[in-house]
Amino acid sequence: MSGSSNAINFLAVSSSSSSHLCSTKMALAISDELLATFVPIVVYWIYSAFYMSFGSFDNYRLHSKNLVSKANVIKNVLFQQTIQSTLAIVLYRVIGNEGGGASKSQSNSITVMAGQFIIAMFVSDTWQYFMHRYFHHNKFLYRHFHSHHHKLVVPYAFGAIYNHPLEAFVFDIIGGALSYSISGMSPRTSMYFFSFVTIKSVDDHCGVWLPGNLFHIFFNNNSAYHDVHHYLYGGKYNFSQPFFVMWDRIMGTYMPYSLEKRAEGGFEAKTY
Repeated sequence: MSGSSNAINFLAVSSSSSSHLCSTKMALAISDELLATFVPIVVYWIYSAFYMSFGSFDNYRLHSKNLVSKANVIKNVLFQQTIQSTLAIVLYRVIGNEGGGASKSQSNSITVMAGQFIIAMFVSDTWQYFMHRYFHHNKFLYRHFHSHHHKLVVPYAFGAIYNHPLEAFVFDIIGGALSYSISGMSPRTSMYFFSFVTIKSVDDHCGVWLPGNLFHIFFNNNSAYHDVHHYLYGGKYNFSQPFFVMWDRIMGTYMPYSLEKRAEGGFEAKTY
């Protein structure tokens, strides 16, 4: 009888241990929605730190003065990311999207993901162009909201999302939600997409022209292109962001430029 009792006790302990192990694994598991929310934030600061770690980049810099301090930029960006991450979690729950109705293996296939990336890039560019242009042409919106971002005459790498909170909601939250829902991507795929968007946006605002930069090779919309837009006289041109320049060309707001070496070091994007 004692042997049977011991066996029962052993099974009970084993069952309890297994249950505890399972609950521990569940507690440690992180949902794709949370990953998609916070991984791009981590990527934002890591990629920004890459640019900051090399100092001033004087020989590759496109500008040399600014209208806002780095401390204020950092505080604003952290505040933006707190708001955006909270709203993103809510939106993931509301929109859902588990691969647009496709099976998990299909939604994670390279071909499907590539197609979703292209659709999301087009949606993002379209939304960003027309909202960006409207925030410039509407004097009230520019004065009270978008001018905040244009204090960065010299964009800091970590100032890519230095915006007024309302503008950040319109540009990033709504734009991101549209890209996610229309493309039909899964939360896991959106983690890759929004991390890519983050890297691209940081690179566009880095204010330097580094040799061998792949973004400069594959995208006409790059740090020099966006730098022209940040000129004090360039706010009527080059609204496209973050990937292509097609809407500027179609809508007649494309400003061509050439890069020239400055005698004192760095580059200058000269318009013509």
